[in-house]
Amino acid sequence: MTTSNNTIQIQPAERLSLVKEYYFSRKLKEVAKMNAEGKDVISLAIGSPDMPPSKQTVEKLCEVAKQNDAHGYQPTCGTPELRNAMAGFYKRWFKVELDPTTEIQPLIGSKEGILHITLAFVNSGEEVLVPNPGYPTYTSLSRILGAKVRNYDLSADNGWQPDFEALDKTDLSKVKLMWTNYPNMPTGADAQIETYRKLVAFAKRHNIVVVNDNPYSFILNEKPISLLQVEGAKYCCIELNSMSKSHNMPGWRVGMCASNAKFIQWILKVKSNIDSGTFRGLQLAAATAYDNDAEWHHNANIVTYSRRRRYAEEIMNTLNCKYDKKQVGMFLWGKIPDTYSNAEELTEAVLHQARVFITPGHIFGSNGERYIRISLCAKEEKLQEAVERIKSMT
Repeated sequence: MTTSNNTIQIQPAERLSLVKEYYFSRKLKEVAKMNAEGKDVISLAIGSPDMPPSKQTVEKLCEVAKQNDAHGYQPTCGTPELRNAMAGFYKRWFKVELDPTTEIQPLIGSKEGILHITLAFVNSGEEVLVPNPGYPTYTSLSRILGAKVRNYDLSADNGWQPDFEALDKTDLSKVKLMWTNYPNMPTGADAQIETYRKLVAFAKRHNIVVVNDNPYSFILNEKPISLLQVEGAKYCCIELNSMSKSHNMPGWRVGMCASNAKFIQWILKVKSNIDSGTFRGLQLAAATAYDNDAEWHHNANIVTYSRRRRYAEEIMNTLNCKYDKKQVGMFLWGKIPDTYSNAEELTEAVLHQARVFITPGHIFGSNGERYIRISLCAKEEKLQEAVERIKSMT
């Protein structure tokens, strides 16, 4: 930083040395440069739904936006309409009873919830359990906030479920939170009620709060379930949910967390000191979206992604990658052949030779080093073109 008379040295906060720029933030710059050079890269990397929300959702947003009195600050705890809709959604789909006034907190997406929950429960130097492989934000935000990250292994041999016997043998005295994510991203492992029961028992046994991140339960999944269906879960667990995937609303930034009234009050205490409530039009439109019927969900989240999934499987087959056909969610996770030293060697070859951007599994942790992930968030014609490009390079 230069002034007219001298130069002063400004250093960033030490916490920045604990994290790197998010992989997709960095890599998308490279893809943008390639596109600017006319290379027309097909992106199959990010899980950003490319379909619109339901018609009535958009109509409600437009209706409210035209109201002169709809543009003021909104309560941080969310409008009653949105909280009631969230409670209704959980009751209708999961048979879970939630008090909309005390047991639900609307969020600006699940990523915000990870921040607020960590601030509410974890002191600097205390520990959090993070899955390997797992969503990178669990690790990065924990480190930024001064928590110590302890990875627990997920493996294909165990169906990508936690190994509770191994965890019980470790010193868990400093652990405050355990992050889980079922249906799982990146592996596509489905939620299992038995795993949920074990998570609740584990939380009680070790006095740890388990946080289940649950945004993928409707994607390629006929029977969505919730951790909160387990008896007693509400009193030792928190569940995050998001409209980004299930309702085609990633840019709207509407999510929620659900738990007991005490936990929700602690989270609200943090959130109320950081931001204000979302625009009223967004909240009321989101409340409308929660009423989407079963036919809408089936067509958007089952039929469309099933068609797309066939192309992703063809890409995996072309690249000689192995994958589990029982995966759910909006990605396909596959193990690379032994001919490649690591996943990034393969994804870089696909990017620069076929001009198709897919994700190397190492960004999700060391247990993903020999895996790649393909997003289903692209139109069928683009997926078909990606198949042909990749076939031409092999």
